[in-house]
Amino acid sequence: QVQLVESGGGLVQAGGSLRLSCAASGRTISNYPMGWFRQAPGKEREFVAVLNWSGAETDYAGSVKGRFTISRDNAKNTVFLQMNSLKPEDTAAYYCAARVTGRSVYYQAAEYDYWGQGTQVTVSP
Repeated sequence: QVQLVESGGGLVQAGGSLRLSCAASGRTISNYPMGWFRQAPGKEREFVAVLNWSGAETDYAGSVKGRFTISRDNAKNTVFLQMNSLKPEDTAAYYCAARVTGRSVYYQAAEYDYWGQGTQVTVSP
């Protein structure tokens, strides 16, 4: 079992930055593909960013490319999402997810095995 706990969300003005953390326990996630997703009220959960098993490959949703960066710190068993130049449309609950197998990048929520409880990000105009 893997437990994931997100933190770092909050209220920020447009143009500001936040750094989300996803701390894992139960197993090391150093070789797991990891993803970040978000869900705004009344909308479906959507892909934001992904990191492959080695950390060598990343990908982003078009709406966040160039503004968000996913990374991992294996020593801390933690994955991060650095979010810069935030916009009101980035407002959502953000979730991290872990997949225990595979060497690719994965874009669908159904492809992940473990999820955190989410952290709220609110961007004011």
